[in-house]
Amino acid sequence: MADSEDEIEYDDGFDADDIVADDYDDDTDDEIDNSLFDDSDDDDSDDNDDIDDDDDDDDDTDDYDDATDDEIDFVVAVYREDGEPQVAEMALPLANDLDELIVQLRRLPADAGACAFVSISGEFFVVVRVRGKNVQVLLNDSVAASDWPIARDVADLIGLDIPEDDDESEIVGDLDILSDQGVSEFDMEAIAGGYDEDSGDLVRQIADQMKIRTQFDAATRDR
Repeated sequence: MADSEDEIEYDDGFDADDIVADDYDDDTDDEIDNSLFDDSDDDDSDDNDDIDDDDDDDDDTDDYDDATDDEIDFVVAVYREDGEPQVAEMALPLANDLDELIVQLRRLPADAGACAFVSISGEFFVVVRVRGKNVQVLLNDSVAASDWPIARDVADLIGLDIPEDDDESEIVGDLDILSDQGVSEFDMEAIAGGYDEDSGDLVRQIADQMKIRTQFDAATRDR
């Protein structure tokens, strides 16, 4: 097995060597053309502003705070290139955006798709696997969807109602997501349900089962 200590970044290019985590800047995604909201010629502007303000308030209540860099344990891609397993750190902001994480996994030069592991604050982890148009996900703690953006994204993708904070934790998604990589459904359920353990350590147990622990530890040693 080949060790890979490269960090993966995403940008407009496809070259995997150019996917560097530190250069990612997600501020541009939030830029808004204020001219689109110019109501100077709108006779009903006052009424519309009241409605818009109400809508904005509703949106604010639905938005979750992104996990900070300190709260993100790691975002790691695992794939095979020329038959050899590769493990590489990805850009931290991907821990808050499932759609973009899927896009970036598709850009990797993988022989047969790629998967990602995300662990947040030692509380929960997400596994995402992309093979062509097929996307599989697993969230080990459903209750995380009530607090964290990527967990909510997983819940939305699989059609799960967002649970309440006092609901019982459960594993949701595809337990067989890595069954062809050495992690059976039984083993995944046993590992993912270890709620008393740090979620990063649970992912490392999965890496053990996949026989990529050395590469995984090398890719996450700075986290």
